[in-house]
Amino acid sequence: MAKKLIAEFFGTFWLVFGGCGAAIFASQIAPSADSGQIGILLLGVALAFGLTVLTMVYAVGHISGGHFNPAVSFGLAAGGRLPWKDLLPYVVSQCVGALAAAACLYLILKGANGGELVQFQGKGGEFASNFYGEAVYFGRSYSMMAAFMAETLLTMFFIIVIMGATDKFANGKFAGIAIGLCLTLIHLICIPITNTSVNPARSLSQAVFVGGEAISQLWLFWVAPILGGVIGGIIYRTLLQRTDEEMTAA
Repeated sequence: MAKKLIAEFFGTFWLVFGGCGAAIFASQIAPSADSGQIGILLLGVALAFGLTVLTMVYAVGHISGGHFNPAVSFGLAAGGRLPWKDLLPYVVSQCVGALAAAACLYLILKGANGGELVQFQGKGGEFASNFYGEAVYFGRSYSMMAAFMAETLLTMFFIIVIMGATDKFANGKFAGIAIGLCLTLIHLICIPITNTSVNPARSLSQAVFVGGEAISQLWLFWVAPILGGVIGGIIYRTLLQRTDEEMTAA
């Protein structure tokens, strides 16, 4: 169990450091000399999150199962893939890993502009935190209900993809690719809506440093992803998962 929890710590650390780090440092870089945008923008950030999961699934997934996300752990527990007794230790390790990564990002950010003090206004979206009700992209703002629906549905499908890709009857060699690309797609859809959570540990870590509104809205980015994860786990286990007898008959 100790090695599993260490694997979850490092996997979640890498997810937050890589995904949120890309959003903080590289998404909006100053224009180049010919006025071309050299930042990675939405597509690059989405890909960064997908790559963090893809790389860590292959690096430590064989040790812990490669959750790196409390919603995934809840979903896999509901789907019969994780003993319920292991759920809390997994979630704690994931949250500690995420907070450690956010602390490192904060220290690096403090090194910009000659060590100028980093000050947040407590608004959602700062420091790659999650949010709802903010008009950030194209002048649109999304309500609490819209954000809740998006986070729930996207996490549900994320769990279905994870359980399907790692099913004993699936080709497990490509599971990491499917899972990483699924997370990339989720971010392409949801960054304009909530800055994309589908991961309570990732949301917690950034909100702790931003404070204010980011903390007051944090409940949604725990409740919705966990609800979606549990629904996805139950759907796969009861409606999609095939038994040995069914596979033999087929």
